[in-house]
Amino acid sequence: MAETIEFRLNGKNIAVELDASKTLLWVLRTHFNLTGTKYGCGEGYCGACTVLIDGSAVRSCITSLGEVAGKSVVTIEGLADGDKLHPVQQAFVDNDALQCGYCTPGMIMNAVGLINDNPNPTHEDIIWGMENNLCRCGAHNRIIEAIETAAAGMRNKK
Repeated sequence: MAETIEFRLNGKNIAVELDASKTLLWVLRTHFNLTGTKYGCGEGYCGACTVLIDGSAVRSCITSLGEVAGKSVVTIEGLADGDKLHPVQQAFVDNDALQCGYCTPGMIMNAVGLINDNPNPTHEDIIWGMENNLCRCGAHNRIIEAIETAAAGMRNKK
């Protein structure tokens, strides 16, 4: 049954009339055409669908639209500030921490959530924090280096 759900999406107030039980991933991709958030496993394990909800990394494939009512949702499309990439995005580019790109948006969003929760992560914190974002391309070492670079740069700007 459709109901009006209000939330903030990539900095804009949104009101949609949809079934609140629809997954956030489905709504983002089909209703808002925000296709940077990817469908991977559909079970919340792989991390390809990761978005930020109130600054924390969340798997959108297992989050219902109703769960984001009154909250702020940021997708990969909303992370940059105009043409200026978010520090994590820039670090991924600078460290060549992407290959095919399918998992990259989820990796970046998870890394932003990790740094939001822990602005000074150790190497081990990053390894464990990214453990459940799966990538078959083998860029794991460069991903960790990119997150270390971004976290250091973000701390230095404060």
